[in-house]
Amino acid sequence: MRYVPLIALAVAAIGTAAAQTLSYNIPGTGQDRCFGAAGQIACPEPGTPFAGADGTPPRRALAYRAHGDGTVTDLVTGLTWAEAPSAPVTFEEAARLATESRLGGHGDWRMPSIRELYSLIDYRGGFTGDPATSRPYIDTSVFRFAYGGGTGLGDASAGRRPIDVQKWTTTRYLGRTVGGSETVFGVNFADGRIKGYPLMDPANRMRTPNRLAVRLVRGPAYGANDFRATAETVLDAATGLEWQRTDDGIARSWQAALAHCAALRLGGHADWRLPDAKELHSIVDYGRIPAIDPVFRLADPAAYVWASTTHLESPPPAGRPRPFTAVGELAVYFAFGPALGRMEVPPGSGNWRWVDAHGAGAQRSDPKTARPGDWPQGFGPQGDDIRGHNHVRCVRRAG
Repeated sequence: MRYVPLIALAVAAIGTAAAQTLSYNIPGTGQDRCFGAAGQIACPEPGTPFAGADGTPPRRALAYRAHGDGTVTDLVTGLTWAEAPSAPVTFEEAARLATESRLGGHGDWRMPSIRELYSLIDYRGGFTGDPATSRPYIDTSVFRFAYGGGTGLGDASAGRRPIDVQKWTTTRYLGRTVGGSETVFGVNFADGRIKGYPLMDPANRMRTPNRLAVRLVRGPAYGANDFRATAETVLDAATGLEWQRTDDGIARSWQAALAHCAALRLGGHADWRLPDAKELHSIVDYGRIPAIDPVFRLADPAAYVWASTTHLESPPPAGRPRPFTAVGELAVYFAFGPALGRMEVPPGSGNWRWVDAHGAGAQRSDPKTARPGDWPQGFGPQGDDIRGHNHVRCVRRAG
């Protein structure tokens, strides 16, 4: 039986004791360094630039216990996971696999929801384009992980790339993505993102079912909110987080977003901050478009909203378009409206347009210093929309 270090268990125990009445415990992001606009910095003190960036102590724990039987328990959420994912299967096969599994002697395995699966993401990860120098966005001391086939950052049509290791969840998208595809949200632990993946295989022009792996889960229901609104704030009694109810509709740089929350005085409180990736994900509502409960007032239904978490992806190789040049220059955001990409639809038609590439509720990342209009053609194989300035919804820990 493998265990996490005692110090991690101690931190987890402290966090559990402090949150023992919570029904929706959110693990930390794993980020254990602080980053400014252009790379790693000393963790900032309150009142200084980049105060509130993810990685600033005190940090919430990631803590696991491996049981030696192919299963791993998350000591924060109480969920137990398959140590290894399945081989790539269709969505229907994944559901059947869960029903039939007797892993660890248990018969109550299920496919995870997007909230359950994203609870495992670890933002100490980073992808360089080469698996040999990359670190997965999941704790590989307890979970098994392998990159996909292929080399480099080539187009998906050329074969499976190292980052093609997306995982199914049960969370379906209410809308449609590229080509009107029926879509299910999944997590990619190679590149640290949530995207909507079509049920039919885009590489085969939607003629055969898409195949992704699944990591099975069992345990208590996880991820239900308990919102209680006032005129200015929304308390989620399930997570213990209090949220700004109405955002101001202003798109800001990442640094300005951090500063805005640090300066906010709302509801008689002065301890507001920019939420980290997992905190922000806790209010993404995949049963709606825009993907947020109407108890919140969203100034722009198409908003992308910053998290305080830095996305430690390395720049693409020389000779390719480069929206950033160093590790630590990207920050996580969630798309509450459609996650747009500029794509040729259909392929080979010469008809380039903005489409909903990844679904409302997708999690991607933007360069921290990009300005609106810097990337009019988008970036990457799916032409991800780079806005540079995104919206802000501040949070504080209640109690």
